[in-house]
Order: sequence, then structure tokens, then C-alpha cells
Amino acid sequence: MSQMRQMGTKRRGRLLGAVVALLLLAVPVQASARTGAAGAGAGVGAGGVATAPVTVPALANWTPESGSYRFGPAARLVADTAPERRVADTLADDLRAAGHGVVPVVSGGARAGDIVIDVTPARTALGAEGYELRAGARLSVTGATESGAFYGTRTLLQLLAQGDRIPAGRTVDVPRYAERGVGVCACYIHISTRWLENLVRDMAYAKLNQLLLELKVKSDTHPEANTWGYYTKDEIRRLVALGDKYHVEIIPEINSPGHMDPWIENRPDLQLTDSDGNKQPSRLDITQPAAFDYYTSLIDEYAQVFTGASWHMGADEYMLGSDFAKYPQMLRYAREKYGANATPQDAFIDFVNRIRTYLAAKGKKLRIWNDGLTGANTVPVTAGTTVEHWLNVAVKPSQLRAQGYPLMNAAYALYLVRGGFHTDTKGLYDQSWDPRSFEGEKLASSQGIVGAKISLWPDNGRGETENEVAVDTGPALRHLAQATWGDPHPDATYAQFTARGTAVGHAPGRRDPVQAPIADGTYTLRSGTVSLAVELRRTPDGYITLKTGIGCLEVRGGKLTLNTPLQPGVELTEQTCDTANTLQRWELEQSEGGYRLLNAITRMAVHLTDDGRLMQYPPDQRTPAVWHLTTIH
Repeated sequence: MSQMRQMGTKRRGRLLGAVVALLLLAVPVQASARTGAAGAGAGVGAGGVATAPVTVPALANWTPESGSYRFGPAARLVADTAPERRVADTLADDLRAAGHGVVPVVSGGARAGDIVIDVTPARTALGAEGYELRAGARLSVTGATESGAFYGTRTLLQLLAQGDRIPAGRTVDVPRYAERGVGVCACYIHISTRWLENLVRDMAYAKLNQLLLELKVKSDTHPEANTWGYYTKDEIRRLVALGDKYHVEIIPEINSPGHMDPWIENRPDLQLTDSDGNKQPSRLDITQPAAFDYYTSLIDEYAQVFTGASWHMGADEYMLGSDFAKYPQMLRYAREKYGANATPQDAFIDFVNRIRTYLAAKGKKLRIWNDGLTGANTVPVTAGTTVEHWLNVAVKPSQLRAQGYPLMNAAYALYLVRGGFHTDTKGLYDQSWDPRSFEGEKLASSQGIVGAKISLWPDNGRGETENEVAVDTGPALRHLAQATWGDPHPDATYAQFTARGTAVGHAPGRRDPVQAPIADGTYTLRSGTVSLAVELRRTPDGYITLKTGIGCLEVRGGKLTLNTPLQPGVELTEQTCDTANTLQRWELEQSEGGYRLLNAITRMAVHLTDDGRLMQYPPDQRTPAVWHLTTIH
């Protein structure tokens, strides 16, 4: 879902720098009331009213006490049980990454200055993810579950990012919604694993817990489907392990039966054929038993690397740009199975339900987008299927909820389309948007709503680099975290809310976006017998351009996907330099005493052929050239 979405034209300007001065604009609140505006830690506002420490999401309550907790070099992490030690070990890693030194994990009695991790199942009021944090001579984080204690440590890290003294006091912090997520389509335009790992860390830091990834894992079962950009199984294993460590559930999606072209473009036998005899590479022919077998074989292969209990099959836009009338075999299939009153839509729902049954036998739960549920079917989607609502269609959210489906809000208003529509985060904040506000309908209650998420789609793959996308994503991510965890409008103004993000910063361990490891200048690039004289210039988003005597090196030609040359083997050319042309931006990646050269958009590496030509290839298909740079004086 969905490279075809070009429904909006608004574009929010990027967050332009930190507004640190706004931290002084705190709005004081009573300890039992909602959290006040951002400040550099708890303090006393006008009239002597205590304010809560600054966090994202904002603390819903804060009971101040006298004194403070001071984190110092003698601090220890006290954890006794296995779940407590796992939380403490992760916290120790993050404290070290944040520059707080090596903090030992110990068991036994706590002393002044220690941080105590406590998992107490009897604290049922904290729920599955809530926690209590107490700060005084020592600091304690308590959860009924390991996840709850983990989220308490995220609050602690945010407080320590603002200084080593934390005001004494207590908070009980429990999320309003169970699912707080981000969806990323890395399904056509490859996104670096470094970028995805940064996202996981920042999500956890803001207490987001679900990452949907529509992507392609390089297949051993179906090698004909291994068109770029795929991920290797080892890359996904590492990402899933990071998600497990940071309590972010990573849910895979292979969109089906629509948008299947990344998988079946080389399998015409599985493509739906229209009444004129034309094959449809993006549509799976669900009337064939082989189509079900093919898709479930992909589920089985993905299960080798995705260990979670959820699967997203998309199920959106199957007839985008067409309609069921062009495919009479759909109606025949439905009536043969469900009787004379069946509709073509029933064949579609039948496929969804068969996939759900297959997944249930493997202990997995199904999720789908909502737009395929048009009401033109007589066969219902099987109960328990989670519906993620993004588009206003005939069947409204209230109807889906009344029918008992778990309902997630994935509203188009929350989208960031690469090179296109960007969510108006300020507008949503000013409106006090919350997960009850769906496209086309606002529900009076949150009952039956499991949560909400922002979604990142690559409709114009070359419209922005992934570093530019990261800048745009930050404010939207923090807003979504706030709206799903607590009060959707904790501060009087959006500027005050964004100041929270400035105060807490990014997650520890997050690697800075790509920065060129060498200075601007004129260099000789040498690999083997090939030598290039280039003028190297860094770009504002952290990449470089390489200007030769003729022009700037660019990837151009071959098959285009989403306006992007994603065909391996495309030769680099020299084109007129254009600072707005993202295909002229490159990353220098250190390797074997030199550098590999990767295109910022296609994420393929430069390979040097035997006859001296420069071509782009995935690093696992052709050995990337290693370049040595020498300054030209």
C-alpha cells in the first residue's frame, strides 16, 4: 500500500533547528493534573505550582517530593530476576552509548545513587506496558511486566539527557492504546538497514511498539523474484533481534493479492488475466490454487526470519485502475464456491480468509488494510482480523467496530509520502488529534480501537533521500507517540510541544545520518587501474556529489520504478550537475582501507567491470569497487 497514493498535495516544511528558548515557556500544572509544557526538567512555575519533568510522551501525572536523585559514577543497576536483568542490561548499553559510562548490573540490596529495576506481576494496575518511576536518594522503575519496566527506563534516559539530577517525585505512566506504530514501505525503494535500526531505537525511546515493514526478503524458494531491492535474511535477523531487545514488534507485509509485481513480474503463470487476454503483473490470480500455494510459501520463508505473531497481507487496491468486471473468472469462482448470489468481491474475501486460516494454524494473526472492504461482498472477513483503516470507503470505521474487528487508525492524514504529501503535524496537534479521528469519521469512544500509526511511502522514490525522510519523520513520530500514549495536547502550543523533542533528543545508540568522512576538495579516486579526478562536495543531507571535468556522476537509465532507476547493471554517466538531483548524491562507506561508493537513492554500490566501466549492483550480486582517495593539490 501504496506507491499509487498521490491523493494529497500539501507539504509541511521541515523542522528548522532546535527551538531551545521555548523550553522557558512552561505552563505549570498541578501534580495530579495533566503535564505542563516543556521545561528542562521539573521545577516550580508561576504561583509555586510544581511542573512535571520533561519527557516525550509527556508524563500524565507527577507527585513531587523534596530533594533529587543524582546519577553519579558510583551508580549501579540493581536487578534480581531474569526479566529485570534483561531490562537492566539494555539500559546499561544505552547509558554507555549516551556517554554516561559503564554502569554495572548487580543483584541484592540497593544503596543511595542506585537505579532499581523491578518487575512485579502483582502490580496489575500498571497493565502490560505501564510503569511507576520513583526518584529520591535512589531511583526505581517498576512494571508488572518486562515491557513496562523497559518503558520506565526510556523515561529515565530522557531525563538523564537533560542533566544528571532528577527531581524527587513519583509518576505512574500507563499507555492509552496498545498499538503505537510506524509503517514503512521498503517494498520498491531500498532503505538502508542503518536507517531502519535508527528508527527502531527512536521508536522505543518514544514508547512506540510496532513497526510494519513492507519489504522483500531475498528468496531461496523463488529466486526468480529476487529483483532489487531486497534484504538478505541475515540483515532481517539482525533487525528483528534489535526490535526484540527494544520491545518493538516488527510485522512483515507482503501485499497481496494486489501490488504483487515485485514478486510475480517474472511469473506470468500467476498473473491475473483480463477479458482481453492481457496479463496483469501487479495482480495475483486468486482463482488459481497455485496462487494460494505461492503466497503461503512466501509466508513460510519469511517465518524463518520474522519471529513475531502477526502478519500483514495488505489486501488493498486490488482493482486499482480497473474493476472486477474485467475479470469474469472472479465471479465464476465466487458462485461456484458460495452460490448464485455471490459477488466477485467474495472471491477476494475468500482469499483473505484462507490466508487467515493458514496463519492461524501457525499461531499468527492477520492484519489487512480497509479499502478492500467495500460492502459489495456476501462473505464476511473472518472475525478477529485486525483492520487498519487508511481510506474513507463505504464501510465506515463505526461499522467495522460494530462487527467486532480490532481497528487500527492508519489515517492518510498521518502519511509521509516520499517526494509528495507530508502529514501536517502542527495542524493535527493544534486540533488535538487522537486515534478516534479516522478518515471520514470520528468515533465518540476509543472502545475497539487498538491504536494508530504513521506511514511512510515511496511514491516518488527519488523525491527525497532517506536522510531527508528521517528529518521529516521525527516530529510526526513524537506526535504519534504522544497521541497514542497519553494526552494528545499536553502543551498550550505546538512550539512548546516540539521543544520537548529538542530537550530529550534522540535515542542512545542512534547512529548519526551519513556524514562524508572527508572534506570538500579535489581528489583522485583510484580503484585498480581506473583513476578519476573529481571535485567532491558534501550535500546538506549528509551525502556527497562527485564532479568530473564533464559533469556529476549519476545513475540514469534502465527500468524505472517509482521514478527511480532500480535495475542492476545500469552504467554511471556524467550529467549536468544539479544540486536538486538526488540521483547525483553518493555515500562513501569505509571498506578495506578505502571506500565503497553507494548511490543515496538506489542503495546499490558501484562495481568496476573488467573493461573499466562503472555500474550499479546490489553488494551481494557484484563485488563493490574499493576506492582510494588522494588529495589533488
